Amino acid sequence: MSVGTPISALWPEPSGQPLDDAALIARYGRTDRPHLRVNFVTSVDGGVSVDGYSAGLSGEPDKRVFGLLRMLCDTLVVAAGTLRHEGYRAIRLDERRRAWRREHGLPAYPTLVVVSGSLALDPAQAAFADAPVRPVVLTRAGASAPPGLAEVADVVRCGDDRVDLAAGLAELRRRGLDQVLCEGGPQLFGTLTAADLVDEVCLTVAPLLAGAGPGRITAGPASGVRHLPLRHVLAAADGTLMLRYARD
Repeated sequence: MSVGTPISALWPEPSGQPLDDAALIARYGRTDRPHLRVNFVTSVDGGVSVDGYSAGLSGEPDKRVFGLLRMLCDTLVVAAGTLRHEGYRAIRLDERRRAWRREHGLPAYPTLVVVSGSLALDPAQAAFADAPVRPVVLTRAGASAPPGLAEVADVVRCGDDRVDLAAGLAELRRRGLDQVLCEGGPQLFGTLTAADLVDEVCLTVAPLLAGAGPGRITAGPASGVRHLPLRHVLAAADGTLMLRYARD
């Protein structure tokens, strides 16, 4: 199997041998308990985007791990602003990754979950209209749904003046969606951190200087400092680093 740009392990067990997908899966894997993983890419100088979009930071190695993390999750959570800005399409996987999921007793596709306090969503966006699995929208009690949204997504109200993410995660777990992958954006990441709901952060560092302007991968009110141990460091032949931090 061709793996494109080689990725090898730097720490804790250095190896110059390229990691195939099976070896990467073993390093990221699924847990035996409910787990929330956040995945982001950043520039060397901490920028979250290039020309306003994260795609400018993401090379072939990052896209490879990005796809594997989607394959491993039960549900992919994203903020409504990121869904709109990044132009999310339906969450689909290729046949090889669908086969892996079936072999491991999982549905062929993960479930898309969108967090939106205002419900300013377009039911015709491909992420909803073409979804292979009916998406879920987490929102607050008073938000008004646009026409057609209930036909393409389950709208779950949790919280009064804002979305209660802890209650939202509990609802996902009630549905059997234990392995949660969050792809942002920064405001959602910051809110999850403030609520102490983040179990793991997968961070790709692109060998680029984005310069002044782009924000950080996290945003929102200040929250307490939390220790998150480093679990592995991988390096791609193009200079990209892939870091994984997770709770004990």
